[in-house]
Amino acid sequence: MTELRIVPVTDDATVLDWQRVHNEIIPTAPLSVDDIRERATRNVLEVAYAGDVLVGCSTVRPPSEETEAVTVIARILPEHRRKGYGETLYQHCLAKGQELGGKGVETHILATNEDGVRFAKAHGFTEVESYLLPGDTVPFIELHLA
Repeated sequence: MTELRIVPVTDDATVLDWQRVHNEIIPTAPLSVDDIRERATRNVLEVAYAGDVLVGCSTVRPPSEETEAVTVIARILPEHRRKGYGETLYQHCLAKGQELGGKGVETHILATNEDGVRFAKAHGFTEVESYLLPGDTVPFIELHLA
């Protein structure tokens, strides 16, 4: 496995790479460049590369009025799964989440992302609820780390 390089979203290139991964994995809730730039003011957004090849992105949300938990989301493009990149990115996100404090860890996964749901459950997450965003037909699953 090529070593994973994880970098913060700080410029146009990393915003576009983050957008590409997010929108491919979550096609039902695509984000614009402006959406991503706004999220980067509230959350830790990063992109992951194997050498120069984009393999994934992540979001770490601090605790908020909505939840006391930190939210950790690691996304790996389908063609790069099962190579250890998800594990590396997930562990990196957990460490970032611990820096932000909070009571517990949660994640949110599009229900059709069976690989993501399986990964989360294999890492000790349990399903809490599923919900639909306005106008969506595919639910997201909220999971909490047990």
